[in-house]
Amino acid sequence: MSDKVLVNCGYEADKTENATVAMIVANAAAAAENETVVFLTSDSVKLGIKNGADNMNAEGHEPLVNYISTFVENGGQLWVCPACAGTRGITEDDLIEGALWRGAMPVIDFAKQATNVF
Repeated sequence: MSDKVLVNCGYEADKTENATVAMIVANAAAAAENETVVFLTSDSVKLGIKNGADNMNAEGHEPLVNYISTFVENGGQLWVCPACAGTRGITEDDLIEGALWRGAMPVIDFAKQATNVF
């Protein structure tokens, strides 16, 4: 891996396109063999749980679940904010493969080392 890339994804429930764009950027970074983390905050924590991205499609794009699957297959990591998840009744047991329970300090540490932060 060459560089570290951090992408924050914090869309609101009605902003599927914002989550899609974040995942497109993350996929490009991961495909270029960068160590890539997507930090899921706010409503986007649902992207890190089983069936959370089902039926989420931004017009003109692939289904969001496809971008997430490709990202994880390319070695990308989804970091789910425990505080944001907890307020939505989501637990660590709900996470999909490739999603990790990570709070502010690991994100800050990664961001300090990252070449690019989006």
